[in-house]
Amino acid sequence: MVKIPVNVRNSGEDDLLCGTASFSDVFFRFLEDGEMSSGNYCTSGDRNGYSDDEEDGNSCDLEESRAFWISRDELLQATLRRTSSIESRIRRATAEILREMNIESTICKCGTSPAGGCRSCWQREICNRMRIASFNCAVCKSKWKSASDIPSGEHSYLEVVDNSSSRRGEIRVVIELNFRAEFEMARASEEYNKLIRRLPEVFVGKSERLWSLIKILCAAAKRCTKEKKMHLAPWRKQKYMQSKWLGRRERAAETSADLPVNFSDRPAKSKASMLTFDLLDNLAGLHCSAVEVV
Repeated sequence: MVKIPVNVRNSGEDDLLCGTASFSDVFFRFLEDGEMSSGNYCTSGDRNGYSDDEEDGNSCDLEESRAFWISRDELLQATLRRTSSIESRIRRATAEILREMNIESTICKCGTSPAGGCRSCWQREICNRMRIASFNCAVCKSKWKSASDIPSGEHSYLEVVDNSSSRRGEIRVVIELNFRAEFEMARASEEYNKLIRRLPEVFVGKSERLWSLIKILCAAAKRCTKEKKMHLAPWRKQKYMQSKWLGRRERAAETSADLPVNFSDRPAKSKASMLTFDLLDNLAGLHCSAVEVV
């Protein structure tokens, strides 16, 4: 089921795009550890004449769980904060294109309005406009076979390849329009949901950064299901998630002949942005209806 976020949030987007907001304005403060040391949680002693080993064990488990989620939260935010000049350029161009597409009357090649825009049409349209803006962009489709621990599957996303620097070599930047939803999980714990809320709805970042995020989030998903005594679905495993964006892929570039009639080739404006900025916050018209499979 394709799900593209639509809700308009009070995220300070205008301030961010104009460069007037600082990191402190948009990032949550980290949870601070309590003054009590781990030793205070994990010691066992004689209470009222008996030793409550089970209670001490539970205290140790709770402290270990708390430490895990704090460390994942800090690591996730540190990874999201890091960026590079090429990522920032592609992110600004993507944000501008999405805003332009949102205000135009027709963008879907299947004939629907922006309110009914499908994922594939949006991907192709963004790809075409990115190429006109001089980015080597393409729609990529990954496809993988089933293994003993994961089922087969396929996934489509956008990719920009930069070869402008011989010193750095080829840089691959992934654009995922539905990033946050890819990691959402039913009946997840509040700790896991807190991590998911940190994610941008639209991800624009290098493949190496994406790999780090997948590793962090899949470890969190595994911990969440363990603590809630739930089964970890195979499509939540790290190997499956990596196959979506980091496995073998077919790269199919779009041509200008596929552009809609009302398309404008005006170059994207250069504005400040950041990795954790939700690019779809102003795209109130973009959504897809849920379909129940019976």
